Amino acid sequence: MQKSSNIGGQAVMEGIMMRNGDTYSVAVRKPDHTIEMKTEPFRSIAPSPSLRKIPIIRGMVAFVDSLVVGTGALMWSAEYAAEDEEEAAKKEENPEKEARTWKILMTVTVIISICFSVGLFVVLPYLLASLLRRIGSPEVVVSLAEALLRIVIFLLYMLLISRMEDIQRVFAYHGAEHKCINCIENGWELNVENVLKSSRRHKRCGTSFLLIVIVISVIAFLILGLMGITSPLMRIGLRLLLIPVIAGVSFEFLRVAGSSDNPVVCKLAAPGLALQGLVTREPDAEMAEVAISAVNAVFDWREWQEKEGLI
Repeated sequence: MQKSSNIGGQAVMEGIMMRNGDTYSVAVRKPDHTIEMKTEPFRSIAPSPSLRKIPIIRGMVAFVDSLVVGTGALMWSAEYAAEDEEEAAKKEENPEKEARTWKILMTVTVIISICFSVGLFVVLPYLLASLLRRIGSPEVVVSLAEALLRIVIFLLYMLLISRMEDIQRVFAYHGAEHKCINCIENGWELNVENVLKSSRRHKRCGTSFLLIVIVISVIAFLILGLMGITSPLMRIGLRLLLIPVIAGVSFEFLRVAGSSDNPVVCKLAAPGLALQGLVTREPDAEMAEVAISAVNAVFDWREWQEKEGLI
């Protein structure tokens, strides 16, 4: 059974973000082929650390935390991935203005991201399926159509973005992130050679989390659709209210799947692992070096391997 290190991260523009406990790092390969790094303390949105220990609620908190930190890391990486010396000098001239602008941009980006996701994967399937109601289709047919549309829209979205050239590089860094974590959790020394021969699929992947969210939302909204609620506003409102709960439940399943070799759990996790074949690519050696830099900045992998008896 593969040990779980609990380190996690995400791909960004020409780089990797890695988080371990209360610290996260971002490593980016700049146009001059050097690696730009930053390491900062992680600050949760939860006012109390105890909230991050309560099942379901901790999943809601983790979902928002990852969205905020991930968006900030992505924006930071986008700046450095294409930055030249003149731009870097301008940033150093007025750091306070840069910080204010950064906060505003990040806030707006997070809000837009949430609205886009809710509109595409929650509201749009509901509105399209509701057209069947107008021609007298039974409520069970409308609910099943909404469920099917939600899955189809999600898979089409993933397929379409996977064909974009810039996104393919992000997916290659995504593969490097997974390979680094798998390398550590297999008990291997963290170097480029071992990273490249590791698997690019991982049970705790955020893509698997999104698929779990979609599947659980299909079940939850299907039940909701059969409750006989007639008001369109109430139908949409209840769906929106259920999103944090669905995220919390999905998080709990991912926690179990990430540390379990139970045959039933593995079968349930299999679709998420299969989907990772679409959203990861094989990285090159330079990408692996960036991922290793991000890991080393926040995680003493040798100490963890010794503690777990892997070396």
